[in-house]
Amino acid sequence: MLGSNWYALAATAALGALVVIHILYAFILTIQNRKARGSNRYDKTDKPEKVEWASQNMFALGVIIVLGLALHLFNFWYNMMFAEIVGATNPIGPTDGFEWIKETFANPVFVVLYVIWLCALWFHLTHGIWSGMQTMGWSGHVWFNRWKCISQIWATIVVAMFLIVALAFALCPDCLGGADGRVVPFEMAM
Repeated sequence: MLGSNWYALAATAALGALVVIHILYAFILTIQNRKARGSNRYDKTDKPEKVEWASQNMFALGVIIVLGLALHLFNFWYNMMFAEIVGATNPIGPTDGFEWIKETFANPVFVVLYVIWLCALWFHLTHGIWSGMQTMGWSGHVWFNRWKCISQIWATIVVAMFLIVALAFALCPDCLGGADGRVVPFEMAM
């Protein structure tokens, strides 16, 4: 249903632009924070108990996420949407998402890399959502804990859905169907 249709291409371009804006905004905020602190980044160098691990490691998490995103874009966007746009021929057709997922997660290295990526994404999202709300001023004494709860729930749902796909295809690809017993994708059932 998606493939290389104009709306899929527009959505892909918009998502790509949002990711670039997010990364640039993160760098701008980091530079502003360092300028505001002067030559001493922190008056205290010991780590307070209330500061979350994810908060202290957002840059490292961001690097893992960008690398995971590059891997994901290569495995799926490049081999599917881009291949369809340019008319490339691959052993698996560019519109056969099921086989691309099966092929990718048949490789245990990709499974491990995806699990690491998704764990980093979970930490990034759980901190990033409530922190972003606080940065925009949409927090306070009442909403601070609510945003933390919302971010944990949302991040868990999003990451779990990706993990379920990766682990299901890695652990039991034949249980999901295939060339002879193919499960009809949701888009095609409509």
